[in-house]
Amino acid sequence: MHRSNRLFEIIQILRAAPRPVTADTLAEQLEVSVRTIYRDIAALQAMRTPIEGEAGLGYLMRRGYDLPPLNFDLEELEALRVGLSMLERTGDSALQQAAKRICQKIEDLHDPAEWLQVAPWGAPLDDAERGCVSKSGLRSAIRQEQKLRLTYRDEANKETERVVRPVALIYHLECTMLAAWCELRGGFRHFRTDRIWACDWLEQRFVGQGAALREVWHQQNRWEDRNRTFDPTPNAQGTAEVN
Repeated sequence: MHRSNRLFEIIQILRAAPRPVTADTLAEQLEVSVRTIYRDIAALQAMRTPIEGEAGLGYLMRRGYDLPPLNFDLEELEALRVGLSMLERTGDSALQQAAKRICQKIEDLHDPAEWLQVAPWGAPLDDAERGCVSKSGLRSAIRQEQKLRLTYRDEANKETERVVRPVALIYHLECTMLAAWCELRGGFRHFRTDRIWACDWLEQRFVGQGAALREVWHQQNRWEDRNRTFDPTPNAQGTAEVN
């Protein structure tokens, strides 16, 4: 999480807290060190954010402090709520937590809408014991153009290992797919994340190649071509292809 985002999250947590929040609690929620929280609190106080308290006792936001409201009309708010709720179906635990934080911010400013419901069933949740590696880690590798070594098990439980250059993450209704250039096959392949049983983030990178690879991948997998459908069922090599 970038520092600016973390400072914003600290403000949001303290605004919603009914009692002082300790640095340990903030550090746990934001997945950083306590020392980082102390520095962030000091920075916010230096910017005249009305945070009261001290190390060891906890911190509290002075009442009356608020952030600018979200300027969305009712249709836009309902679209946000449905879209955020549908992240429950991706199996991406990091995105789910982010969605919950956004929903809480919306609820803080607007009336709840319990009548908008989205079924939670969908792709398997990140679970290292069942394969299904961290989707957040895969997204990070795509952003940073970092090679991955995957251990993949197909439908017949046949295991293969290959080094890939990840280019995209595709969220389907019942599974999530990693699109990558496979160095073993010399072409693009699609891997179900719930069948990736091990993933090593390698030091090797493909900096500057990600955008070009993604463009070629897009040309080969155009969504607007309704005569071609994406089939998440693995082929003989244990990966999904476009029919």
